[in-house]
Amino acid sequence: MTPAEQSIRAAEICLLAPVVPVLVIDDVSKAQGLAKALVTGGLPALEVTLRTAGALDAIRAMAEVEGGVVGAGTLLTPADVKAAKAAGAKFGVSPGATPRLLDACAEYELPLLPGAATASEVMALLELGYTVQKFFPAEAAGGAPLLKSIGGPIPQVRFCPTGGVSLKNANDYLSLPNVMCVGGSWVAPAAMVAAGDWAGITALAAEAAKLK
Repeated sequence: MTPAEQSIRAAEICLLAPVVPVLVIDDVSKAQGLAKALVTGGLPALEVTLRTAGALDAIRAMAEVEGGVVGAGTLLTPADVKAAKAAGAKFGVSPGATPRLLDACAEYELPLLPGAATASEVMALLELGYTVQKFFPAEAAGGAPLLKSIGGPIPQVRFCPTGGVSLKNANDYLSLPNVMCVGGSWVAPAAMVAAGDWAGITALAAEAAKLK
């Protein structure tokens, strides 16, 4: 799968909803309930970060939820890519990009949202064919003003900003022409997940799904 083909698929996923939940799952038994709540609320694209021991099992469980498109976040190595694909991930997200990681995504045919935080990084990925990228860490790197500035000379690249994005500032990003969606964890608070408050999470997802 070429970078251009990956970007086409990534764009399709990014356009499913204005927000991609960024999920850190400690308790695999909560994975399916969480996925169902978010999908019901209108957020079908789900990013499960590979930051916990049960992340791959969570992806396997969530991949069975009807209407959901589950991806793996925090991809750092080719081994991560292979494991994520085997677990059922439909897309991948990385905080940055390395040649080995990009090659692995091509080999295992896993559409990737590669991370970039500077104009040079955006240009390097664009040169390879990645026209859809993750802007990370969004707020720390300069927020919506920086992304707007990058969009001036490099309008052909579109982004999913992640890192410090919340309900309060999501529209600052979504209002930019080079932003397709945002990634955020606020739609799945740890306390609500632990309590199994699926109705509450569905309500948060429905609120996020209305953003434009």
